[in-house]
Amino acid sequence: MPQVFSIGSFKIYFWTNEGNPKEPVHVHVSEGIPSENATKIWITKESKTIVVHNKSKIPQKALNNICRYIEANTFQIFSKWKDYFGELTFYC
Repeated sequence: MPQVFSIGSFKIYFWTNEGNPKEPVHVHVSEGIPSENATKIWITKESKTIVVHNKSKIPQKALNNICRYIEANTFQIFSKWKDYFGELTFYC
């Protein structure tokens, strides 16, 4: 899994198998070992985050901080996504 960032003990990464057709731009977040079923966060064209699910059970305060960090760094995420998957599509 291509890791995008680390925030403390949390890893923010892309899952390598994003389906066919690929899902829109998003990241997975987990504490410790990356997992396919980790928390999933969509990123919109306007650089806002939408928590799809929190299967990693990240505490709300930490999840809010992670979302703010993601929103502040979307340019890097979009660039890494395009380099890895070849194209950008958005949920909204």
